[in-house]
Amino acid sequence: MLIDVHTHLQSKVFEKDRDEVVKRTLAGEVFCIQVGTKKETSEAAVRLAERYNGFWASVGQHPTDSSESFDEKFYEQLAQNSNVVAIGECGLDYYRTDPESRDRQKEIFRAHIQLAKKIKKKLMLHCRPSQLPDKSYSTDAYEDLIEILKVEGGDAASGNVHFFVGPWDIAQKFLEMGFSFSFSGVITITSMYDEVVKKIPLDKILIETDAPYAAPMPYRGKRNEPLYVVEIAKRIAQLRDISFEEVSKLTTQNAKRVFGLEF
Repeated sequence: MLIDVHTHLQSKVFEKDRDEVVKRTLAGEVFCIQVGTKKETSEAAVRLAERYNGFWASVGQHPTDSSESFDEKFYEQLAQNSNVVAIGECGLDYYRTDPESRDRQKEIFRAHIQLAKKIKKKLMLHCRPSQLPDKSYSTDAYEDLIEILKVEGGDAASGNVHFFVGPWDIAQKFLEMGFSFSFSGVITITSMYDEVVKKIPLDKILIETDAPYAAPMPYRGKRNEPLYVVEIAKRIAQLRDISFEEVSKLTTQNAKRVFGLEF
């Protein structure tokens, strides 16, 4: 069994064949957390989680949707559903957004942290820094996000840093606050994150697809889906020099512990 801790099967991309994708996901013994990015997709994530055993939901407002007000009352009410295990994805995104939106992103992120603490749910963090001329990532968004977490007491909620692409020194700061990390198909495409995958404690590693985005090798360029999380587990096994079975067992245990999953 594997648990894809960050996916978006409620996306319109799956509208025509969602049931078929779900069936082969569950038949492949892959459970997953459907992650909302705004009101509509958060509600849809909850509906999917209600419909299928082995599915859960995270509800929140993606930082690139910072032009909209954060409706705390709406998300608090939605999060009362027993299938909701986290708040988010929330955080900061400096990749393609207007620098003027950053203050607004920070304000909305603070609201997510306080909501997670209030209702005792974990945070599902999104953090994408700006890109440098050599195509590598800066650490600007990570540094700002960590500072906000410290000021707002985000370590009291803790949770998971989704699609982590930061360096080891940034990872250490998240570890000090009790966060876990989920790795995506990107680690099957580039060796840029090998060091971090090798160094992070095994009890802090989770796996994800972020489907329908960022399909791993050998599916690169195609629509991603939760079943492909197998490829991320294989790559982690290779980098950590342990068996696929051990990665499967450890990441499943980690997901259950971090998000309080019951099955």
